[in-house]
Amino acid sequence: MRHLREFRAGKAAFYPDQAVYAEYACAEFGLAFQDIDGGTGLLFRVASKAKSLHFGAGRCSWYPQNNSTAATLASDKYFTNRVLESAGVATLGGDYFFLHDRHRAHRPAGHEREDAFGYFRKLHAAAFIKPLQGSRGDFAQVVHGEAALDRYLLSVSQYYDAVLIQPIIAGLEYRIFLIDGEVAYSVRKYPPFVSGDGVRTVRDLLIAHNAALQARGLSPTAVTAISETSLDTVLAAGERWAMRGRMNLSAGGTMVFEAPRSEAAFTAARKAAQTLGLRVAAVDVFADTGGDPDAVRIIEVNSNPSIRLLEESNRDDLILKIWRHTFSAMGLLDV
Repeated sequence: MRHLREFRAGKAAFYPDQAVYAEYACAEFGLAFQDIDGGTGLLFRVASKAKSLHFGAGRCSWYPQNNSTAATLASDKYFTNRVLESAGVATLGGDYFFLHDRHRAHRPAGHEREDAFGYFRKLHAAAFIKPLQGSRGDFAQVVHGEAALDRYLLSVSQYYDAVLIQPIIAGLEYRIFLIDGEVAYSVRKYPPFVSGDGVRTVRDLLIAHNAALQARGLSPTAVTAISETSLDTVLAAGERWAMRGRMNLSAGGTMVFEAPRSEAAFTAARKAAQTLGLRVAAVDVFADTGGDPDAVRIIEVNSNPSIRLLEESNRDDLILKIWRHTFSAMGLLDV
C-alpha cells in the first residue's frame, strides 16, 4: 500500500483534504477518480464499472451515506439538542437567538437579539456562545458580562444569522468517530496554546496566533480566553500557555488518541448518532463532568467531520476504512 504522504506530494495547497483522501482511496480500491473542475479538487467524480458518484467541496457532504434530513438536523446545534433531549440523551442545552430582523415575521417570539440579554442574565452573565450553524470553532467562545455580549453579537452578526447561548459546563472533551455504531476511533481534545520564545510577550504571541486564524477564515481568540496572566508576560522558550474555550484542530487545538474512562461516553455517542439517523458521525462529548466518569453530555454531533488528524497521525488505514464504507454504502464497492 502506498503511503498517503507520498500520494499527497505534488498536490496544490488549496486541494481539499477529503479530495486527496478520496483519490487515494480510489487508487487503493480500483475505482476511477476524475477531477471535473480543472484540477482544483473542488468537484470530482468517482466511478466503478457500474455507476458513478459526484462530490463537491465547501458545504457539500463528504458522507453521502448520511441522508440529507439527518445531516441538516445535525448542522443546527439547537435542533440537535432538542432531538437528543427528547430521546433522553443529555446535552449542554441552551437557546438560540437571531441577530438580524430579516424574516422576523416568520418566526416565534422570544428569540431576537434583545431576548439574548435576558437569557444571558439567567446564566449569571457568563455563557459559552457559538454560531447556530457554525463550524471549525468559528466564534465559539466564553463570554462574560453584558458589555462583552453586546460586542460579541455585533461581531458575529457580520458572518452569521443566529447564535446558540449555553451554560458553561466543564469536563474532559472527547471526539468519538462512529461508523454504523462502531467506534472507528476516539480522541481527547486539548485547547490551543501559544508557545514562548523567550522574547515575545503573550500579547505578541496572541497577535501572531490570531493572524494565522484569520488568514484561514476563522475568528480570533478572545483575550478573555487566555489563562490568568498578564498579556505583557514573556514566556520562556518552549513554555506553553493554554487558551480556554474552543478546542478545534482548525483553531489550534490538539487531539490525542485516547478513550474516555467510562463506557458511558461511547453509549451516549452511539445513541446520539442513532437518534439523528446518522451512519457516519463524529460526536463531541464532555465526560467526567463534575468529576463523575459516568456523567456525560453531548456537545455537538458532526455529520460532515474532517479527518485531517488521521493523516497527521499516519493512520492511512482508518482513512481507507472510512472511504471504503462510503464507497460501499453507495454501491461503488462490494461490501
